[in-house]
Amino acid sequence: KPAQKPASKPAPAPASAQEQPASGGFVAPVDASLGTAYHVAGSSWSSGYHTGVDFPVATGTSVKAVGPGSVVSAGWAGAYGYQVVIRHADGRYSQYAHLSALGVKAGQQVSGGQRIGRSGSTGNTTGPHLHFEMRTSPGYGSDIDPLKYLRGRGVSI
Repeated sequence: KPAQKPASKPAPAPASAQEQPASGGFVAPVDASLGTAYHVAGSSWSSGYHTGVDFPVATGTSVKAVGPGSVVSAGWAGAYGYQVVIRHADGRYSQYAHLSALGVKAGQQVSGGQRIGRSGSTGNTTGPHLHFEMRTSPGYGSDIDPLKYLRGRGVSI
């Protein structure tokens, strides 16, 4: 009896340009337009201004690590709801908040473009979105302009 030829696997679907890591492996956290911008003033935020950028996306949207790094924390964070914080090689930290599902654990190494969770509306929100921050330390109050950071690493956003 002749051996059967193994079934061929379908070719992987081509990734969109936004999913391809830019220089140094950096990508946008979600494939979406911007909502609330960085540093918008308002009483909605305890600091008096918006410490990150919001991407209005449906609950369950795939959220990607913006670059390679190590997961510092993944879990509940009060007003931020479920969140992930990643430390990158340059010592900066990326934060992904209001998640509906976590896909990583503290101590895990991630690559740019790797799914780390799914968007949601946990914590203090007015609806589903991804709140994204860049920081100089893992804690609140050390925010830097997240779009400037990503654009400086070749990400078109």
